[in-house]
Order: sequence, then C-alpha cells, then structure tokens
Amino acid sequence: MFGRFALLLLFLLLPAAAAWGGLGSGAALPAAVLGALGWLAWDWARFARLMAWLRGADAGVPPRLGPPWGELADRCRRLLRSRDAKLAESESRLDAFLSALQASPNGVTLLDARGHIEWCNRTAAAHFGLDLRRDHFQMIGSLVRDPNFAAYFASHDYGHEVIVSGREGSTFAPQRLSVQLHPYGEGRLLLLSRDVTAMSQAEAMRRDFVANVSHEIRTPLTVLSGFIETLQSIELDAPERERYLALMAAQAERMQTLVNDLLTLSRLEGSPMPGFSEWVDLSGLMRQCEDEARGLAATLAPRGEGGHDLRFDEAPPLQLAGTAAELRSAFSNLIANALRYTPPSGRVEVGWRSAADGRLEFFVADTGPGIAPEHIPRLTERFYRVDQSRSRESGGTGLGLAIVKHVIQRHGGELRIASTLGKGSRFSLLFPTNRVRDLPEPA
Repeated sequence: MFGRFALLLLFLLLPAAAAWGGLGSGAALPAAVLGALGWLAWDWARFARLMAWLRGADAGVPPRLGPPWGELADRCRRLLRSRDAKLAESESRLDAFLSALQASPNGVTLLDARGHIEWCNRTAAAHFGLDLRRDHFQMIGSLVRDPNFAAYFASHDYGHEVIVSGREGSTFAPQRLSVQLHPYGEGRLLLLSRDVTAMSQAEAMRRDFVANVSHEIRTPLTVLSGFIETLQSIELDAPERERYLALMAAQAERMQTLVNDLLTLSRLEGSPMPGFSEWVDLSGLMRQCEDEARGLAATLAPRGEGGHDLRFDEAPPLQLAGTAAELRSAFSNLIANALRYTPPSGRVEVGWRSAADGRLEFFVADTGPGIAPEHIPRLTERFYRVDQSRSRESGGTGLGLAIVKHVIQRHGGELRIASTLGKGSRFSLLFPTNRVRDLPEPA
C-alpha cells in the first residue's frame, strides 16, 4: 500500500515541481492534474491487463503488474489453481462412479421428478432398448411400454419390484426383468433393473418338474391300485391272474426306474466334481455297456423277428479320468435311447474317434426317425419328450438325457446332438484332452 501511495505522490509532485520551476506557480496545479490523470491511466492499463488475463489468459502465467494488481493477480492464480484441482478431483470421482455404474450387471437409469431420462448405463440401455444420445430427456413411460410398468409408475407406490418384458427376448424365450423405482434427491427417481430370465426359467422348470414327477408316479400308482382292487374283488382264473400280476410288475418296475433316475440326478447335483484320482479303462466299460445294450435290444425285438443291427466299435486303449458309475450311466442312457427310438430293423452304431480339436469323442448314431430342429435345444430338459406316448411305451422316464448332460458337464466335456428327420440322429460326448491318457504299461 505504501508503494502505491508513493507512486501517486510521484505522479502528482514531479509535474507540479517542474511546472513551478519553469512556468511559475500558476501552472503547478494543471501539471499536478495532468500527473494524476497519467497515474490513473497507467493504473487503469494494469487493471485492464489483469481483467484480460482473468477472462481468458493462462491462469498459470499471470502478467507482471506490480503492486497492488500483481498481488491480486497472484492471489487469483492460487484460487484458480485450487478451484481447478478440486474440479479435477470431482470429475475424477464422478468418472470413477459412472464407470462403476457402467460395470454393474444391473441396469441403472436416472430420472428427473417427471420421469425424464437423464442418464443410463449400458445394461439398462440393453434392457429397455435405449440410446442415451437419442433418448436423453425422453419420458421413460413412452419408451418402456410394458403395461405392468405403466401401472407401477403411475401408482407412485415404489416399495416393491415389478416384472416386465425385456427387449432382448424372443417369442419362444422371452426376457424377464425385475424393475424397481427408488426416490432420491429433490424428487428424482433411480430405476434399477435386473435380468431374472434364468430365475423365471428355473422356477418354471421347478413347477414343471414337480408336476411331471407327480404325473409320472400317479399314473402307475393308479394302474396298480386298479389291478389290486380287481384282484381283491373278482375271482380270476390262473391265466388272468398271471396277466394282471405281470402288468402290475411292469408298472412297479416303471416307478422303480423313475425313482432310480431321480436319485441319480440328485446325486449328480449334490456331489463334488470328479477329480483325476480315478482312471477308467474304456475297454472294460464298453463291454459292460454292450452286454446291457444287447439285452435291451433282445427285449425290444418283436417275437419271431430280428432285432436291431447293433454295432460296437472296438474301444481304444485309453483311460478316462472320472467316476466309472457316472460314465457308464451316461453311455448306457445314450445307447438305450437310440435302441428305444430306432425301429428293430434299424441300425445303432456305438464308437469312439478323435474330434477335429483333439478331444476324445464317444458317439451313438442311429437310423431312427430323427428329431425336428425345434426340439433339439430342449432335449436335455427333465421330462421333455418329443413323443410322449412313444417314450412311455418304450420304458423311458424322460430323464436320461438330463443325466447325460450332468455327467458330461461334471467331467468337463460337451454333449452334441445332430439329427435329420427321416434319417436318424447322432449323439456325441466330447471329453477334454486332460482327462484322457494311454493305458499304463503292465507291471
């Protein structure tokens, strides 16, 4: 402040003194006024430079102005740097927060108080078919037209979730979304969405499973009850009694088979994954499967007619890492299915080969009626049957391929199904290379 005062005196006194000495006392006052005006012009020029710097210059390089404008410029520079640092930190935190929301597996949509879209992450965009650039500040109700959501949004009762249809589903496999609105801030709304398609499918499968099990057990129980009532109330001769008892035994065997398959599935789902401590010889395993298959083929062949053309290729001299009982169950189920669905005059071939990717492939090929393409994705569902009547007549439970799928997945492999209507089907189990080894040398 003292320096500024000294400069002002200098601008006032020097011109006045010069005028006093040279022109007399009458010119001293105008000279002093001119000095003051010069000082004001010089000071204003410095102020103008400061304002120009504040308006657009680099905040890191303030102009050299001297006191007091130089000090003011330096303080402004420090304030601007502090502001920029805080702004950068806030922007960094906001970017990190938005990145976290983008990485969320659930959909996040920010709405204003009237329901206009302010922001959404990629998951929400996929759920509702949104494009933030196109749909920014559009009404959510105009873009999500599900009747359940419209009623939910209009109710203002957001204490619960509601199930709506997503955009990524299809007629045969609809996508199901669970959505809920959460008020926040000054009347704004947070719309959370999550894909519950798998949960809905699992619940539907559970209901179907219970219904199917009940139906599968109820049918033979009804037949048995009827036969028992008949035997108790009616006198039958020996042949009729034997016929009734044979039918009862068949129904009891059907229930026993169903219970065994259910127990097998339960055991597969609840037991630990097979390790590499047990190695199974393919040759011995295939001999067991062949004996069972030829016995079943003889049972299925009509009296007086030839049976299936059943061909077993020689098993390779290899071992598989896994559980022998599970592998045998998977192989036997595939072979039994082929025999049941192939006419007795048809051919069933069982063998092994190396797949193109190096994996070991077990295959069962038949010349049966084939399977329509729309049925193939659902074949491994429990109790799913292409032909309900034929499967029951042949003794199938509808659980065989579900067991096969569980077994091969537990062994790190893959089930492949190829079929052509009228020509036959091919079922393949592909085992990873780390579960295959050569037979060890005899000791």
